[in-house]
Formats: sequence, structure tokens, C-alpha cells
Amino acid sequence: TFPKLLIREHLTKKDLMRLTKPTLFTNMPVTCEDRDLPGDLFGRLMKEDPSTIKGAEALMLGEMLTLPQNFGNIFLGETFSSYISVHNDSTQEVKDILVKADLQTSSQRLNLSASNNAVTELKPESCIDDVIHHEVKEIGTHILVCAVSYTTQAGEKLYFRKFFKFQVLKPLDVKTKFYNAETDEVFLEAQIQNITTSPMFMEKVSLEPSMMYNVTELNTVETGDEGTSTFGKMSYLQPMDTRQYLYCLKPKSEFAEKAGVIKGVTVIGKLDIVWKTNLGEKGRLQTSQLQRMAPGYGDVRLSLEMIPDTVNLEEPFDITCKITNCSERTMDLVLEMCNTRSIHWCGVSGRQLGKVSPSASLSLPLKLLSSVQGLQSISGLRLTDTFLKRTYEYDDIAQVCVVCPYMSRES
Repeated sequence: TFPKLLIREHLTKKDLMRLTKPTLFTNMPVTCEDRDLPGDLFGRLMKEDPSTIKGAEALMLGEMLTLPQNFGNIFLGETFSSYISVHNDSTQEVKDILVKADLQTSSQRLNLSASNNAVTELKPESCIDDVIHHEVKEIGTHILVCAVSYTTQAGEKLYFRKFFKFQVLKPLDVKTKFYNAETDEVFLEAQIQNITTSPMFMEKVSLEPSMMYNVTELNTVETGDEGTSTFGKMSYLQPMDTRQYLYCLKPKSEFAEKAGVIKGVTVIGKLDIVWKTNLGEKGRLQTSQLQRMAPGYGDVRLSLEMIPDTVNLEEPFDITCKITNCSERTMDLVLEMCNTRSIHWCGVSGRQLGKVSPSASLSLPLKLLSSVQGLQSISGLRLTDTFLKRTYEYDDIAQVCVVCPYMSRES
């Protein structure tokens, strides 16, 4: 294992450096043809180079590891790991050594020390070691504060601190879009972009729904007994690349009846994203609760429970409508059916549907036919509340494909 940060605090001297995970060494191979002036000189030099892969010297990727030459980047969602070492450089023994490590963010101060108990004594050329871990959950400026207090042989109490300032960057840009279906389903599209400078392996991207919904992931293609990811077997996300994930949320049975009358902002759930970067370094992000504005249906909502995709010309077909009272008062509804140029309703117009309580609904089977071929829009339904003398108009409810079954064949 490779610690991410090394801090050495000397009782007489203060030093600071960071060790990150190494990277794979890369070569810049130089080759030429045998008939060129260098001949096989470049080939022999690459074979003698200890950093190249034996038998594949022309590859840029080598077998060795390169130690980091700079601090590197720390990203939101990664685990910040530090190794702290306090070394007694003096020739005297010190007592009651207390090492404390705090992480100061823009909103809080966290104690990262594994133990808050003082060490009884520290002899010359000896050291006290501690390893700390912290999952980074905030972006912006972070300050690691390492404080050491101790007592000399003369009984003098001494204290010193060291500050280590670093920035935490955002690794991913997440955008969400909601699509509301007539069947009370909600489709969520999550666009995830890698805004770092290195590729990521996307280990998991899942949606944790709220208590109102069940979720179905739409990011796989069913092939036999197993599903294949739409992104392929190797789920890598290159720098600045964007990937779209799709989810379908359906209201649970206990909330399904109330789904049509939900108003205002509703909580959908949150995204859980897990990835790996260089040498398997893991990161994880959870979004805040995703919210959507429920579509407004007015006082009365009319939706379709059943409708055929294709119907025959001038032949009656059946549909089933669902009427939901979205208001806070009881309604006494009357149904009127108005014919259009292509759609003709079959049945009695102006019939009483009865009283509908708040949040209640009723199913309404209807029969109609079309006199025009092609894709026709179903329109012409009117609901009137006799209590308030208010009429609600419903046009372009759905579309149906009308075909002619009597097309003559040319011999």
C-alpha cells in the first residue's frame, strides 16, 4: 500500500511532504528501419533499458512505477489518507507527547486523530507514528492542522503546530432531467461527465429511490438470462466525456392511488456513484435528494388506462379513461362527447357520472370510431361540474393509428 500523505514533525525541525500512489512509467520509444543509418542501435538500446517490457520494447508503457513529482489532486468523494510521524531529533528524552490532527473545512473542524491519549515518553531518535483516514465530502479549501505538545526534562511545556493547505476539486459534473408519463411513471435521465484529467472506471451508478417509488434501471439490454450494459464490457469514462443513465420510477401500490393528485415538489431519490481511478483508487459520491415539480393537472385529471395502438377504419373500438378529482371538494360531473372531423363518439352525450370525492377516481369505458385514415388525435371530451357550473375541456388526449382493412391488391 502507498500512503497518500506523509508528514514528519521533528521536535527541533519541521518538514512536510506528501506521498501519493505511483504511476506506471512510460517510455518514448525511438525506432528506425534496419537500412537507416543507426541500423539496430535504437533497438539494442531499448532492449538494454531496464524500464521497457521485455519482448515489447516499442510499447510506451513500462514495467516500473514512477514516484510522484508533485502534490497531485484530491477529489471530492475520495478517501484522504495521511501518515503522521513525530520524530525526536534532540539528545534528550521528552515526556507527555500529545499529537493531534484536525481537518479544517469551510463549514466544520474534524478531529482525525486515532487516539487522544498522550504518550508517556519519547527517547532520542525515536518517533511516534499515526495513520488517519477521512472521506472527503466537501469541495474547496481544506487545512490539515497537526499540533504537538510535549514536556522537556526541565519540566518546560512546549507546543508547535504545522498547517497543510490543499484544494478539493469536483471530479464529476452531474445533470438530471425528469420526464413525466401519463401512467404516473417518472423517467430520470442522469448525465454524468468526467471533468478530471484522467480516465475513470465507473464501478456503479445507481438510483436509491424515495419511499414512494420503485425504480427500474434502463441501462442494460437483456440477452438471454443476463443483461448486457449499454456501455459495453469495459465501463471507462474518458476525460471530459459524458454518459447518460436512464431510470424509470413507478409509485408503490400504497401511493399509486394518490399519485395523480400529488402537487408541488416531490422527492425522487438520490444517485449513488462509485468509480476507480489510477491503480484502483476508489471514489464515491452521493447526490442530495433529487426533487421534481409534479405536473399540474388542475381540478380534474383525465388519463388513459387502455387504448389500442392500431384500429380499423370506420370500425368501433374501445378505450378506458380514468377521471381523478384533484381538488379539495366533491364534484358532480357530467360527461359530454363532441365529434371532430375524424373522430366520432358512440354513446350518449350529457350523461351523469355522479359525485366524485376529493382524491377519488373512476374508470370510464368509452367507444368511438374514426372516419379518416392515418394517425388521428382523440379529442372532444368535456366534463362539467354541476356544483360550480365549470366545464373542463380535454383535447389531444392520445393518438391512434387508423388503417383500412379493405385495401385492394393489384393483380
